[in-house]
Amino acid sequence: MFRVLTAAAFVCLAAAIGAAAPASADVYYKNCSEAREAGVTPILEGQDGYAPHLDRDSDGIACE
Repeated sequence: MFRVLTAAAFVCLAAAIGAAAPASADVYYKNCSEAREAGVTPILEGQDGYAPHLDRDSDGIACE
């Protein structure tokens, strides 16, 4: 339950700050370890670097 509420809060926050803009294809992370090393996690759907292969539970939040 907490995880669902946390995910919903991230999605609402992302929408409020405009993070739902189209993602740039120039940013790509092979895996979450690579994204964590870059200091960009979690990555919300629509943000640069988001990709379905990084979002194991398909909740719109990658590398959580």
